[in-house]
Amino acid sequence: MPRVKEIEDPGSDPTLKDTFAKETDTFGYVLNTTKIQAHTPGIMKAAKQLGAAVERSGLLPPQLLALVYLRVALINGCPF
Repeated sequence: MPRVKEIEDPGSDPTLKDTFAKETDTFGYVLNTTKIQAHTPGIMKAAKQLGAAVERSGLLPPQLLALVYLRVALINGCPF
């Protein structure tokens, strides 16, 4: 059971509505991290922008980036 309650409904917040819709279109569901970060939409948006900037920067080769994501998931006990 999660310690922080997940936000399941974006309500009237335009940032949450947009993010929830994009993830549902992409993955078929809203990611758990997004549901937790939805408590503070501004921080959620900034965190997603940071992740996107790392990918766009090209500083890490795509293969290494995938390994980094896998390692972080394993450290956090999340299935990848």
